[in-house]
Amino acid sequence: MKKVLLVVIALFFVQFSFAQKLTVYIVRHAEKDMSNTTLKDPELSFEGKQRALELNRILKGKGINDIFSTNYIRTRNTAGPLRDYRGLPLHLYDATKPADLVKTIKTEYDGKTLLIVGHSNTVLELIEAFGGKKPFEEIPETVYDNLFKLTINGDKISVSTSKYGKKSIEEN
Repeated sequence: MKKVLLVVIALFFVQFSFAQKLTVYIVRHAEKDMSNTTLKDPELSFEGKQRALELNRILKGKGINDIFSTNYIRTRNTAGPLRDYRGLPLHLYDATKPADLVKTIKTEYDGKTLLIVGHSNTVLELIEAFGGKKPFEEIPETVYDNLFKLTINGDKISVSTSKYGKKSIEEN
């Protein structure tokens, strides 16, 4: 019995000693077309399409293994150029359940590099759900240029923020 217990304990420690670094890039969707404000699910604007191309340019050499997006045209199309370039499927997730997405990613994507495309009111919640600290309190409705990088190594997480594409106009 003692030998079985020792083997189980050893396997437990071996499993955690081989945990690999997980890298997660998180962005808000690019600019949406507001020419018809009655649409609940608008396309990207011209500026948004340009930002999506810029996101591809920045991330195409980062070894993205999988892409996650909410099921909206603007989020799917923000990921579109990179998805097409890398030939990756697009995994849809429910933005109202960030803990479920984090659990899936942490258990099934260890050692991978991922992109998640969300919304101004969900991106910072995702960072917190991963165990990171929000770099600021909110993302204004007019800001689309934040690129968050989470590096997760066991229980250690670092969050860095950079900008990409054309500078967003900040609300006053």
